[in-house]
Amino acid sequence: MILNPLFLRTTVTLILLVVFAYLLGSIPSGYLAGKWLKGIDLREYGSGTVSGSMVWEHVAKWAVFPVGLFDIFKGALPTWLSLRAGLSPQAATVVGLAAVVGHNWPIYLNFQGGRGMSPFLGELFVLFPLGMLILLVGLGIGNRLRSAAVPLFTVILLPVFARMLNGPDYVVWLALGMTVITVVKRLEANRRPLPEDPQERREVILRRIFLDRDIQDFEEWIRCSPRSIGEKQSTIKSGQT
Repeated sequence: MILNPLFLRTTVTLILLVVFAYLLGSIPSGYLAGKWLKGIDLREYGSGTVSGSMVWEHVAKWAVFPVGLFDIFKGALPTWLSLRAGLSPQAATVVGLAAVVGHNWPIYLNFQGGRGMSPFLGELFVLFPLGMLILLVGLGIGNRLRSAAVPLFTVILLPVFARMLNGPDYVVWLALGMTVITVVKRLEANRRPLPEDPQERREVILRRIFLDRDIQDFEEWIRCSPRSIGEKQSTIKSGQT
């Protein structure tokens, strides 16, 4: 069977861009900020993620802006390159989500990364700019209310907003892909152990999905140090949360 040259070229281009997007997304800007500015491993603080909120809380508030802009760039560049290379918006969606996967599971940090909202904002900036504004509002409200459920439901409802604003149909695939990635990342939680007690395990799983943390108290969770993280994980594992 002779492969269509256009199909072959498109497939190779897509694969190369997916790999590029993953490797670019894997560059851990939050982790590097912690190392360069404070000499700390951000994975040992707060939620244990190399995210903007952890940079804000444990590194330097001003550092959130260059870190956040670079993380947005990680999602925007490969998505834009995909369109420039002649790929369809649906293919560009896959490439952009590969950058999000790289951010969440970076090869350079033993697959322990962030939550992926910043590179997803970059992808939206290219494919659905109004969606980026909507998600920024959702993130702002969630931050104000200390609720990780608001950004999650904002992502889930992006297709509804797109329909209301005459946005592109492929936003449904953007939203579906990001929702799956977000829920999987929250459950996986950089390989934090779950409690052994079944009831406690169910409670922690629900907290991870909707609160993005293992305990009820937000301040205690986000501000804990390496020592308190070890104590907290021991408590969770023993089912005494």
